[in-house]
Amino acid sequence: MVYIDDQIERLDLTEGLRTISCQRREQALSFKFEQGQRLCVAAYLLLKRALREEEGIMENPIFEYGEHGKPFIVGHPELHFSLSHCKEAAACVLSHKPVGIDVESIGRYHDNVARYAMSDAEMARIQQAEQPGVEFIRLWTMKESLLKLTGEGINDNMKQVLDGVPSSAFTIVEPPGKNYIYTVCEL
Repeated sequence: MVYIDDQIERLDLTEGLRTISCQRREQALSFKFEQGQRLCVAAYLLLKRALREEEGIMENPIFEYGEHGKPFIVGHPELHFSLSHCKEAAACVLSHKPVGIDVESIGRYHDNVARYAMSDAEMARIQQAEQPGVEFIRLWTMKESLLKLTGEGINDNMKQVLDGVPSSAFTIVEPPGKNYIYTVCEL
C-alpha cells in the first residue's frame, strides 16, 4: 500500500520529532534546512501509519541497513518498505515482498542530465514525448524505484538499469494538479 503526504508545510515539525525514534530524529536533524527535516520526518510518519494500519505495529520502527544502505525494520524480516521524498511530497510503500518507491518533482528538463542516465532508446522516447521533462521523470522514477527495491542505489550503470525489467513491474502515478510523479516497483 502506498502512502503520500503532499502537505509537508502543515507538518508540526516539533511534534513530529517528538514522536519518532531517536534514530530517525538524529537523521532528520542532520538535514541543514527545515524542509529536509520535515520531509525526513514525514516519510517516517508515513511508515509508522502504514505499519499501524496494515500490520497493527504500534512501536517506532528501528532500522538496520544492508550492504548498500537499504533499510530494514529490526524484528520484522517479513516486511519490506521504501521511503522517498522530493520538494513537494514524502512517500512510503509497505509490502510483504521486495518493493521500491521513488517520488520526484517535475522540474526543468536538462538534456545533459538525461544523457548521463538514459539509454539511447530512452533518450529517443524522451525527445519524442509531448513533454520531455515529464517523460524523463517517469523514466527516472522507474530506475530509482527499481534500485531502491534491489538495494543497489544510484550507480554508474544508470543507462542499463531497466534492461530486461518488464514494464509490468512498475506502477507510475501522476496525481492530477500536483507537481510530482511517483513510481512503485514490485518484482
